[in-house]
Amino acid sequence: MTHEHTHTTVHDDPTTFWEERYAGRTGIWSGDPNRALVDEAADLPPGRALDLGCGEGGDAVWLAGRGWTVTGVDLSPTALARAAAAARDAGVADRLRCEVADLADASTWPDEAPYDLVTACFLQTPLEFPRVEVLRRAAERTAPGGRLVVVAHAAPPPWSDVPPERHDEFHPAERELADLALGEEWVVEVAEDREREVTRPDGEAGVLLDSVVVARRR
Repeated sequence: MTHEHTHTTVHDDPTTFWEERYAGRTGIWSGDPNRALVDEAADLPPGRALDLGCGEGGDAVWLAGRGWTVTGVDLSPTALARAAAAARDAGVADRLRCEVADLADASTWPDEAPYDLVTACFLQTPLEFPRVEVLRRAAERTAPGGRLVVVAHAAPPPWSDVPPERHDEFHPAERELADLALGEEWVVEVAEDREREVTRPDGEAGVLLDSVVVARRR
């Protein structure tokens, strides 16, 4: 993505932003797959999967471990290197291909569509990003009989002070469905907001609200 501003900062360039975020720590994420993806995909027969914004590979490696042939894409080479290393450690390197791609630029996407499963888990960013366009493009790359799984933060953490003007950064299931604008060739199997138990920054127990949308292409 390219942004034009009067003053350029690290936050204006997505690649620099994410590279600095990943390079600044040994690991950002736990390495575990997202709970909602596990719940929705554990019983699916393996095929070809595309993991959008795969980060350090928690979801992609889990899918590969269940027999899927996975293409994981992300903007950060550092994140992808960690995903590839995790795949090697898990013994599934032959089933995970990592590719650098700018999801905002369709020309950089892998060209081996369609896929039996397309996942977009917490594909949210503080930077300018055409998220709705990206998710609709993801739907287009889902094979007949395949599924699109979208998981997102549905609301800000209850303990945070996110101002009202930033609430558009959150995506409850009803809004996700409206944004996806899926046609008659789709069957919506799941569209709900789910609570997820977490540990708050102060060490106490807390609850977050995630949206989960699963749609099957007829």
